Amino acid sequence: MAGADDDRLGDGLDVAGADCGLWVAGVDYMSGWRGAREAADRLNRAFLGAGFELSQVRAVASTDEGGRGVVRVASRPDAAERLAVLLEAVAPGSGGAA
Repeated sequence: MAGADDDRLGDGLDVAGADCGLWVAGVDYMSGWRGAREAADRLNRAFLGAGFELSQVRAVASTDEGGRGVVRVASRPDAAERLAVLLEAVAPGSGGAA
């Protein structure tokens, strides 16, 4: 999801984890990935709505070794700091909205 209407990621953030490419025969990875993809797309739309560029921070769908969906967040350090400030502002006990 590189923009509001484009769901391709190709901006150079490395999102390949250590488990990238490891597959176990008989494990349904697609089912877990589909759920993770929906969640990652929603999170990416939230990042865009908060003013982030997906070249700075983005969510990526993946699966673990058991085929369960996983959403990973890849970010440049400055965007991670900005995201932390936003999350801290809404965290319980911080005086934020949550």
